Amino acid sequence: MMPVLIVLTLVFLCHSFVDAEVLHQQTKKTTTFIVHMDKSSVPESFDDHLQWYDSSLKSVSQTASKLYTYNNVVHGYSARLTEEEARLLEEQPGVLLVQEDKRCEIHTTRSPEFLGIHNSDESFPESSTPSDVIIGVLDTGVWPESSSYDDKDMGPVPPGWKGACEASRTFSSSSCNRKLIGARFFSQGYEAAYGPVDETKESRSPRDDDGHGTHTSTTAAGSAVVGASLFGYAAGTARGMAKHARVAAYKVCWLGGCLSSDILMAMDKAIEDGVHILSLSLGGSVNDYFQDTVAIGAFAAASKGVFVSCSAGNGGPRPGSLSNVAPWITTVGAGTMDRQFPSYITLGNGRKLTGESLYSGKPLPGSLVPLVYAGNISKASNGNMCIEGGLIPEKAKGKIVVCDRGLNPRAQKGLAVKEAGGIGMILANTEAFGEELVADAHFIPTAAVGQAPGEEIKKYDFSDANPTATIASGSTQLGVQPSPVVAAFSSRGPNPITPDILKPDLIAPGVNILAGWTGKVGPTGLPEDTRHVDFNIVSGTSMSCPHISGLAALVKAAHPGWSPAAIRSALMTTAYNRYKNGETIKDIATGKASTPFGYGAGHVDPLSALHPGLVYDTTTRNYVDFLCAIGYSSRMIKLVAKQEYQCKAGVKYSVADLNYPSFAVPLETASGPRGGGGSAPTVVKYTRRLTNVGDPATYKVSVSQETDSVKIQVQPAVLSFSAPNEMKTYTVTFAATSMPSGTSSFAHLEWSDGKHTVGSPIVFSWT
Repeated sequence: MMPVLIVLTLVFLCHSFVDAEVLHQQTKKTTTFIVHMDKSSVPESFDDHLQWYDSSLKSVSQTASKLYTYNNVVHGYSARLTEEEARLLEEQPGVLLVQEDKRCEIHTTRSPEFLGIHNSDESFPESSTPSDVIIGVLDTGVWPESSSYDDKDMGPVPPGWKGACEASRTFSSSSCNRKLIGARFFSQGYEAAYGPVDETKESRSPRDDDGHGTHTSTTAAGSAVVGASLFGYAAGTARGMAKHARVAAYKVCWLGGCLSSDILMAMDKAIEDGVHILSLSLGGSVNDYFQDTVAIGAFAAASKGVFVSCSAGNGGPRPGSLSNVAPWITTVGAGTMDRQFPSYITLGNGRKLTGESLYSGKPLPGSLVPLVYAGNISKASNGNMCIEGGLIPEKAKGKIVVCDRGLNPRAQKGLAVKEAGGIGMILANTEAFGEELVADAHFIPTAAVGQAPGEEIKKYDFSDANPTATIASGSTQLGVQPSPVVAAFSSRGPNPITPDILKPDLIAPGVNILAGWTGKVGPTGLPEDTRHVDFNIVSGTSMSCPHISGLAALVKAAHPGWSPAAIRSALMTTAYNRYKNGETIKDIATGKASTPFGYGAGHVDPLSALHPGLVYDTTTRNYVDFLCAIGYSSRMIKLVAKQEYQCKAGVKYSVADLNYPSFAVPLETASGPRGGGGSAPTVVKYTRRLTNVGDPATYKVSVSQETDSVKIQVQPAVLSFSAPNEMKTYTVTFAATSMPSGTSSFAHLEWSDGKHTVGSPIVFSWT
């Protein structure tokens, strides 16, 4: 029997949590803390570690009780404590770290065809192997009535599954089936901070009241649904990346956010349920690995053979805006597809411009109507943003209003225009958003435009005595080129924690993705939106992450014995960074060629990933050596790895020796007025090990690069493999002359046997 494989997808964005509970002035404020214990140090006076945990808590507080006890992702528990109690607890022997809870927020059917897998089932594993894959989603829950969870083509639930379908007032145990095989919810951390879940506003159950969780899980593994669309847009067959896989939902996100104490418990339970892959989409403030609860949980998962995938975050195009940069996590950025939803603008001066929209209601009359800029008809200082109640009705009535993007939700701006009597909206990007267009299901005729056409429209409005315009909706447009391009919102490198590790790892579709939706809210998610849809179109690295989760499930199903690092290597080394015409993938934020700081190894190519030829494999021990290389103490290593490990004094540990599928080479700028002083080049060596996962073959190396400032030598230049799983090591020597601080340059290394191409991006950064 093939082993049951399990993929876990978490989608949320983390920020430091400050308890919102306001207590009386005379009462000491309590906050949820996660207590990391050294399980190997249980005193002999206790029968087991649980008694020790209880005793440690009671030693600082007679009233506090544990919220959760963690057994897999961390060793320890969570509890409500005062700051003084937390300080005293951290001073106790055997307590590694007492960490304040964090609040997290979620990020926010063309993709199978775009990725080349819609009609390629014959290329993927036969028999029941794909249906043995279980994809768990940590998110806002699940809407079980969605047709994307139809189980008519599914066999029995895999016998190794240990999960559950937790029943409550709004969720029946019969809501699960052979597709949606598990559903749990975790709220103790959230309720400790905010009080009981208000069941008049949201379901205290696995039920999804937001839509995000249903969207991500069906993106990863939704069943094929013929005739899916959003108001006729993106019509076709909607399906997840691994349509035969099972889904298990772990609800950890509520109206007030997602608490890391709940997330850790969900991860802990998911591993206990039997997970083999974890995928996390989260971002926000970046912490060192030993202080990052998700990185710690991800290490535990990886050490158990679990593939870990995370979204890169939505902080782009700002450099260094990445999240989830631990090397045992696969970090996923977002790109566009070859599909758009055009809307057409005609100005009174005859100019015709194209925007984007998912509006499907009553159209504007064909004749031109008055056009006005929101900033000129507002009683608010930020009136150009079209905030609710900010427009003067007498000046907006019967007109198309130009609103600037930012501050408030895009669709909400249309409600403000409608409330003031406006009949249409042009949503203009500012410099922060550039030319990136994101489609929304607007309430009034709308066209979203990039910064350049937005400036042109505003210039016309300011200069013409009687500016006019009209907007007409279009239909779904396919075959848009160039595609993909890196989304402007997708977070960029360099890696803010370890510059020696290139992140993101790769990109996947994350713009205007059609997938299942909740029946609780409309497609905009706004309270005023009473429309009900079965599918919705959403954008974000939250959407690109489940693409990789599903594709990783397919690779794991085809190669059950592969490690998480081998799966990541297959996805990365077969990714492409150039279009068919040879040009580099573009960055929509600049309109120019992107770089590995934007796309990592490139855009995922699922069919090639199934047969990569060679892989860069990595073990838990390699990751521990990496922690030694970045200067971690034995205590820090124990926090991350939950094992006793002392870095050897006589060993020279180097990040350059981590067997990663990409290269990030930080270089020092020499002293001098131009940073060019010093004649001797800087020489650094990186060692890599390749494992043969294909037929016997001989691979030759080739290197392409932008700059002559770095000489690159690969030894040996030829690797011959005669058997499966045979390993060969090579060394890359970089000899670099000095460049001004802040300079970056890029190169690419490839091993090829004529059939397979095993590619690795190289980044040089002078500081």
